[in-house]
Amino acid sequence: MQNFRNYYEILGIPREASTEEIKQSYRKLARQYHPDLNPGNKEAEEKFKDIGEAYEVLSDPDKRAQYDQFSRYWKQTGFQAGTTATKGNAWDSDRGGGSGVNFGDFSDFNSFIDTLIGNRSTRVTTGTQNRTTTSTNPFRPGTTKTAYTVNSRAARKDAEARLSLPLDKAYLGGQERVRLEDGRSLEVNMPPGMVTGQRIRLRGQGVAGGDLYLKIEVQPHGFFRLEGADIYCELPITPSEAVLGAQVEVPTLDGAVKMTIRSGAKSGQRLRLANKGYLTDDGKRGDQIVELQIVVPKDPDPQERELYEKLRHLETFDPRANLPV
Repeated sequence: MQNFRNYYEILGIPREASTEEIKQSYRKLARQYHPDLNPGNKEAEEKFKDIGEAYEVLSDPDKRAQYDQFSRYWKQTGFQAGTTATKGNAWDSDRGGGSGVNFGDFSDFNSFIDTLIGNRSTRVTTGTQNRTTTSTNPFRPGTTKTAYTVNSRAARKDAEARLSLPLDKAYLGGQERVRLEDGRSLEVNMPPGMVTGQRIRLRGQGVAGGDLYLKIEVQPHGFFRLEGADIYCELPITPSEAVLGAQVEVPTLDGAVKMTIRSGAKSGQRLRLANKGYLTDDGKRGDQIVELQIVVPKDPDPQERELYEKLRHLETFDPRANLPV
């Protein structure tokens, strides 16, 4: 049996899954199997690579369509134990693949897919002539779209570089272009939910084929403050919203959500938005803690000032009535 890569099975989703379902499954699995959370676990490391490869193909409509089309051929006769096939085994030209492909040129389905989609370097032997197709693997985490030759005789050495990311990008993960001090520019598939101090390994991108470790630094955010898996923020409200209560919009990493403020709210009071925090190691979410801050207008217009004057003469509440002096 050929080692067919079933991307839908790898992500645990049906073939008709939506883009959002693909993204949700990837986030959960990538967090679960990330090498930094499974140190020394080779099985988890390989699983993480497979998850990244599956996501990169299925999250792209064009690549997904190609994959669905080409995967029909994984049992093609030419793939079976490297059996030589004739030109008649090529797929139909009206399917978009073009005619004249000899399936006997490929030892298995994987090399066929890799060559068609440009997944990785593949050597094809036809008769007495060798033909080498070189491309990099954009579907595995930590790979670059720019191929270059590494001298195998040189001493391999790991390297480290710092990558500073805004909080929203660290939360979402995904494709990120990284420019290194040596001038190289790499496009890296980052896991979701990255935190300061985390290291991302880019295999083969160090010195002479060694590994490159990206040390993550999450930049301070102007509104959100990350503490563990919880996100804290201060939300300004008006005096009337505090006294009467209101329904207000609160920014979150997933977009604005509605939150109800009950009447009699106080400055410093904290409200909790469940499951709107940061990603945890098990793929769940922390909470967002919203601290209310009552803000008064600095320069009210004449009509507002008149209303405040009337309120001052009408109000019976004295906040200084029970001072302990």
